[in-house]
Amino acid sequence: MPWVPSYAPIEPLADRDAFSISDLSAEFGVTARALRFYEDEGLIAPERRGTQRIYSHRDRARLAWILRGKRVGFSLTDIRELIDLYDVGDGRRTQRQRTIDRCHNRIETLTAQKRDIDAAIAELTEFTALLEAGARADRKD
Repeated sequence: MPWVPSYAPIEPLADRDAFSISDLSAEFGVTARALRFYEDEGLIAPERRGTQRIYSHRDRARLAWILRGKRVGFSLTDIRELIDLYDVGDGRRTQRQRTIDRCHNRIETLTAQKRDIDAAIAELTEFTALLEAGARADRKD
């Protein structure tokens, strides 16, 4: 199954009732260890059949949220709060609005960081040019 880009909605798979750890690892490009970590953190809750973990459509959707959140720099605490809002019972309005708010805040933070990075690159470029000009002058002497 192909990797799902972070902006694409997670589509339910009607032909599947459950997923193994290797199914989700392959689909999302994560290790089994990462899935066990998210389970330990209470972010996903697979059913256990002996030593085998059986993941539901809900676990799969939650994993998509987790990975999207991580890609854009949300903390696990933020991600937990956002995915837990799915169960509030208001048609996901609270979850949607809180996610929008967090995304706008993250955009502001990243925009500020980008400005800082651009300024640092400009300063380093200028400084390097001065040093290189000095090195060229030294070679002429």
